[in-house]
Amino acid sequence: MRASDADRDRVAAVLREHYAEGRLNVEEFDERLDQVYRSKTHGELGVLTRDLPHVDLRAYTARATAVPEKKSEKDGGLKGAWAIWAMASGINWVIWLAVSLGTWEEIFPWPLLVMGPWGVALLVSSIAGRGRDDK
Repeated sequence: MRASDADRDRVAAVLREHYAEGRLNVEEFDERLDQVYRSKTHGELGVLTRDLPHVDLRAYTARATAVPEKKSEKDGGLKGAWAIWAMASGINWVIWLAVSLGTWEEIFPWPLLVMGPWGVALLVSSIAGRGRDDK
């Protein structure tokens, strides 16, 4: 009998369980998983789990994998904005330091003019966005 996508997904989930329990090594797991998605019949799927402890594939429902709680896109955007701010600030300080050491003169710390207003704007956005619940 022909296997459906749901049948293949169930067998793949069973293989993942056996791999997690140490019954399959990485190579065996990868090879069998590849064969699962190439299988066309229930017989071909059965061969892949024949040497593993019996699991009733029809009754097996794949355990939901623990998916971390999704954070809003705004949180990810703010993390990215802070990362860019930190990187740009670091680059500016390196340039300032190189120029200061190269000229042996006291140069105004101009990176503060770049990172100050930008950092304040990010801080305000972070604080204002923290109390908001978009659900």
